[in-house]
This record gives sequence, C-alpha cells and structure tokens, in this order.
Amino acid sequence: MRKEFTAVFSGFPEHHFSEEIAKRLREELTQRRSIVFITACPLDYAQNDDDCDGMYEMFAEQGLPFDQHSVIDQRTDPSFAKELVEHADCIFLMGGGVCEEQLDLIKEKGCYEALLHCHAAVFGVSAGSMNMAKDTVDFFESMEPFEGLGFTNMTVSCHHDPENAWRYEKTLQMSEDRVVYAMEDMSAFFLKNGKIDVVGKIYRVENRELRLLTEEDLKELER
Repeated sequence: MRKEFTAVFSGFPEHHFSEEIAKRLREELTQRRSIVFITACPLDYAQNDDDCDGMYEMFAEQGLPFDQHSVIDQRTDPSFAKELVEHADCIFLMGGGVCEEQLDLIKEKGCYEALLHCHAAVFGVSAGSMNMAKDTVDFFESMEPFEGLGFTNMTVSCHHDPENAWRYEKTLQMSEDRVVYAMEDMSAFFLKNGKIDVVGKIYRVENRELRLLTEEDLKELER
C-alpha cells in the first residue's frame, strides 16, 4: 500500500541528519504531535529506550520536536501499540536487528493493519527500510526473500560501502534474481504522491552489475 509520504534511509553513523535530509523533513512534517519508533530488537529494552531517545533528538536538533515520542517493543501492550500507531504523525521503523523479528513484532502487537491504514508518514532505517519493500532480503540471515510491508517496490541493501568486500559481495548475490538498490549511509529515498527523490549515493544493482542510480531509473520506479 502506498503511503502519502515515506522515507527510506540507509543509516546515520554520526547520529545526525544531513542538512539536505533535514530540509525535506521540515517541509513534510508540519504536524508533529506523536512519533512512534518500532524496534527491530524486540527484547533489548534498554537499547530500545536509548535508541528511541537518541533518534528523537535527531529530529529535535533540526527544529522538529514532537509532543510525544515512544517505542514499541515486546513490553508494549497490543492494544496500546495499535493505538500509538493509529494516532502517530510519524512512524519510524528502526534498524539494528533482524528484519523478520521486526515484522513479527508488528503482527504480534496487532499493528499490521493499523500501520497499513494509518495517516502517518512512515520512515525506515537499515532493517526498517528493508522491511518497507514488497520483497525483503536480509542477507545476514538468508538470501531467500520474504514478504515485507509493501510501502515501496524497492528491495534495498543498506550501509553499502565499496570498501567492504563481504557486504559488496552479498549485495551482488542479492542482485542475481532481483534488482537491488544499494544505499550508502546518509542516503535516502523520499516518496510522495508517486514521485521519488533521492539524497546521497544510491546504486542500482542487477545481475551482479552495479552503477549509480539515474533519473531514468527513478522514472522507471515511478511507473
């Protein structure tokens, strides 16, 4: 299901948005009552609390505070989790864990349908970004694809680094039977009303061939 506004991020190793990304977020996040983070590490409560507060500060330091911020993990009561999603203005699918564990958490807490139909802007980073696709591959676990949330039609490989030979090879393997979009950190896809914009370095990978994403590629994705 296409949301009104979504953002797909690779990662923020310095724990700050770039000015280009922050500018776009300021344009889009005009209503900021509640932001809800959904973890990819359902049982790591202390880390989830720290990550929730830390990621919220990334917004606040750019002049984008929310009235409330919270995290959904294994502690969260299902009825409360669903209510958080239904009333959020922004939902952020976090990274740092296993993709399928995040999807299982969303379903276990009764948030799946609420997430598909809520009014919120939906963002993802790392594992969260991978789960936004129709087809997700988590190469740390397996090369077998599984069904994601379907907010995008882009299978992504996050944290792409040309100097990381192991990760590079895994991305090439992923591309043997699907198109993959390899995202360097500090890069982003922004999707709104059928239009796609990008920030940073993103590559299109198919049949083990990698090249920088072009405007023609974006037009093809938009069709």
